[in-house]
Amino acid sequence: MSKKLGIGLVGFGTVGTGVWETLNRNFKLISDRSSVQVEIMRIAVRDINKSRPEGAPNDRLTTDWSEVVHDAQVDIVVELIGGTTTAFDIVAASLRAGKPVVTGNKALLAERGKELFALSLEFDTPIHFEAAVAGGIPIIKTMQDSFVGNRIQSMVGIINGTSNYILERMTDAGLAYEEALGEAQQLGYAEADPTLDVNGWDAAHKAILLATLAYGFTIDPEDVYVRGIEMVRGIDIDFAKRLGFVVKLLCVVREHDNGDIEIRTQPSFIPGSHVLSSVNGVFNAVAVQGDAAGESLFYGRGAGKDPTASSVVADIVEAALGLGHEGGHRGFLPYQKGGKLMCIEDTETPYYVRFDVNDEPGVIAKIAHALADAGIGISGTHSPVNPDNPDADFVDMVFQLHTCRFGLLKETLKKIEQLGCVNSRPVVFRIENL
Repeated sequence: MSKKLGIGLVGFGTVGTGVWETLNRNFKLISDRSSVQVEIMRIAVRDINKSRPEGAPNDRLTTDWSEVVHDAQVDIVVELIGGTTTAFDIVAASLRAGKPVVTGNKALLAERGKELFALSLEFDTPIHFEAAVAGGIPIIKTMQDSFVGNRIQSMVGIINGTSNYILERMTDAGLAYEEALGEAQQLGYAEADPTLDVNGWDAAHKAILLATLAYGFTIDPEDVYVRGIEMVRGIDIDFAKRLGFVVKLLCVVREHDNGDIEIRTQPSFIPGSHVLSSVNGVFNAVAVQGDAAGESLFYGRGAGKDPTASSVVADIVEAALGLGHEGGHRGFLPYQKGGKLMCIEDTETPYYVRFDVNDEPGVIAKIAHALADAGIGISGTHSPVNPDNPDADFVDMVFQLHTCRFGLLKETLKKIEQLGCVNSRPVVFRIENL
């Protein structure tokens, strides 16, 4: 006999309609595979008069999310509105009501997960969040279930499709950053306000969730190093190509021998020979290194209506199967009281550094002298004319640097910024040895 359960949706935008369409289209398939029958009983929306797809259950709409949460016919609540304020209230109220929550809200869980997981434990009610990381790629369930017997040594990924598309167009079509961003917005890959995508925080929130799953403790976003792609220029793309690298917005999560966890997000040079270099467009990929499984790669569409809806529906079924489970709920809970994040200043890689300098004698010598005084080795220099203004009286000076501690590099660059020949803050890319 199939278990019959009611679903309450809060949010009926792109993903919400995708969930409704997927449940309707594959109702029998889902029921046959899981012995669960789920039906959307109530939907909270901002504007009840908004035009919606043909056949949408308009008779089940409300503008009051609390009507969804407290409806006796609703067994599972799906939060799809985003943000960290009202969404928090919705999830918290659902957990207090003993109703499992499904959400794709990475910002909410990354920034307020500690509070919500505490409520999940207190009320023995799960939060499921497969759709919060990498769209339709089942990375969350894999981390919780398939890798349960592995110590996770590292996770390295490209998990923001908007930034990845922009960097690809800059690389393949030679577009300037502003042109590539505009194109992404026209195609619907970037929002009208693309801030969270291009400044790195969308990807960073996902990396924080992956690290929480891998190491069992909640992580404060304020302790995480994040840089976006706003400062990437054609000269950086071209230089990377010459060296056999590709520029990607990369998330790195890594456990060190002393137990410290390194977690950072920034545009990086990655080897053209590495599989992540071929992740293009709005696709996502995560390479996971486990002590038993070795390296595994997860690849697929990182966003969009149908891929994200696929993950939401999978979580709905998981939540349905877990209702009434006597051994405790099936959602994730942090299992360590705490852990130690590696200070970003103590991380080490080689670097590419671009300086905006005056065209005058002795510039290379002055910068090289400051680096040498700090004990930072130089593996190469390059001085192309600024491609945006070849007649200007300044150039971009590029230095490739040997592996050193990031804190030492930061201190040294602050001193170099004070040189009269340097016009602005240097732009730094890590060169990753994956």
